[in-house]
Amino acid sequence: MSSAIVAGIAVALAVFFVILIVRSLIVICPPNRVAVISGRKRTLSDGRTVGYRILKGGRTLRIPLIERVAWMDLNTIPLEVSVTNAYSKGAIPLNVQGIANVKVSSGEGLLENAAERFLHVDHMHIGKIAKETLEANLRGVLATMSPEEVNEDRLKFSHQLIDEADDDIKTLGLELDVLKIQNVTDDVNYLESVGRRLTAQVKKDARVAEADREAESEQAEAAARRAAQVAQIEADKKIVEEQNALRVRTAELEAISRAREEEALVAGETAKAVASQELETERIELEKRRVEADVVVPARAELEARQLQAQAEAATIVEDGKAQVEVFKRLTDQYQAAGADGHDVLVLNMLPDLIDKIVSTVQNVSIDRVAVVDTGGGGGNGDGNGDGGSRGGIPGLMSQLPASLVAMTEQIEAATGVDILASLRRRDADHGDQG
Repeated sequence: MSSAIVAGIAVALAVFFVILIVRSLIVICPPNRVAVISGRKRTLSDGRTVGYRILKGGRTLRIPLIERVAWMDLNTIPLEVSVTNAYSKGAIPLNVQGIANVKVSSGEGLLENAAERFLHVDHMHIGKIAKETLEANLRGVLATMSPEEVNEDRLKFSHQLIDEADDDIKTLGLELDVLKIQNVTDDVNYLESVGRRLTAQVKKDARVAEADREAESEQAEAAARRAAQVAQIEADKKIVEEQNALRVRTAELEAISRAREEEALVAGETAKAVASQELETERIELEKRRVEADVVVPARAELEARQLQAQAEAATIVEDGKAQVEVFKRLTDQYQAAGADGHDVLVLNMLPDLIDKIVSTVQNVSIDRVAVVDTGGGGGNGDGNGDGGSRGGIPGLMSQLPASLVAMTEQIEAATGVDILASLRRRDADHGDQG
């Protein structure tokens, strides 16, 4: 039991010593300080090789016995900057007092400059160096500006001083936060003389301006009185002119009134005549419309109706003609397709119409009775009922029929140019050849 207690105490002591060792080796850097850890070489961004490294905020571990830690503060260092008998432009000595705030810069490159120059240096010494640098730069800037510029435009003076001192301050590894000029004086009372001269000039200008204003006021008052008198005269003149114009205008209006009355009378008579003329014109127009309604409109309607009827009849005729042309075209196609028989069919189809045309020539001839006279060759009575004989009577009549048919076909051929008998003989010949 005692051995276990001893072992536990030994472990606790070992852990405690480890914690102490780690605590002594770990480096924790606050934001207002930087840690410069020296002992090992490293290469900077500009190519230089140095024997330290800088920790800016955060934490790291140092190697015991090899690395050592030193601290630098980044807190602001207030300075009172003043120069006496610093010659400005024009060889006028001036005394300038101002304040400045500087600090060790934390920028890359500048922090290394500060570490190489101010490591283990207290703030008072750093402030002294920065003050001397700023006062030297202050004297350099004063030499480029006149006393009036330094005194009147202190903002410009401060900006020039900051621009002048910035490079020197950065070379030291410092940073200039604020630089303000508080007071500018001189031992020869130059600025006071300038002030008195400017004051006198201002007073002189004020007196001159006051006199000018008084003269201008008197001139303005006199001009106002003169303008008032002129205005009164002009007003009186204007009143007289207006009165004269009023009388003239009244006379003109009276003349115009009389002329208007006469014009109104004439216009009345003219209006009556115009009204009578317009009334007569309306009567004529009304009569024209009545005649148009009673005669012209019905005639136009009848004409349009007849035109429409004629158009309808013409359309019917045109359509019938088109139909007949189409029928003839189809018949022609069929007759042509039938060959030689088509010609006979055409002749036979035309024969009834041709006979009708021939018969129509004697359609007004009325035959009431036919008497056949027998010449003695055979018996026959007067009513045409003979019983035969040689060539007289009915036999003789019947024998005349072929000649009549031949004569009829000749008439048809003369009228139409179609030889029916020749067509029939050609048809018989064709059938005989085929037999």
